[in-house]
Amino acid sequence: QVQLVESGGGLVQSGGSLRLSCDVSGSTLRGYAGGWFRQAPGKEREGVSCISSADGGIYYADSVKGRFTISRDNAKKSVYLQMNSLKPEDTAVYYCALAPMLWCEENSPLSERDFDLWGQGTQVTVSS
Repeated sequence: QVQLVESGGGLVQSGGSLRLSCDVSGSTLRGYAGGWFRQAPGKEREGVSCISSADGGIYYADSVKGRFTISRDNAKKSVYLQMNSLKPEDTAVYYCALAPMLWCEENSPLSERDFDLWGQGTQVTVSS
């Protein structure tokens, strides 16, 4: 059984940083794109960032460009999201997800339908 477990969320002041981790068990990470989505209260879930399985394809939503950095470690079966210069509008539950054979690229927004493995989410709260 494949499981994705997010960690690293918490409460941080505006301008602060957090690093989210997504640890995968029960499957290899190779061949999967790793993605991060978030859902704020009363809003739809949105795709934040995505990193391809190989060759460095990466996507960032406009709202996080220049502040968030996605990375992965296939050997550790983990996907990371470094979040800097956090703003109150970044407050949300952040979800890790995997998409088989998806190529992530700039200007190609994420679709939840491409991701078939999901974590339970981790809360990020940014105070003003």
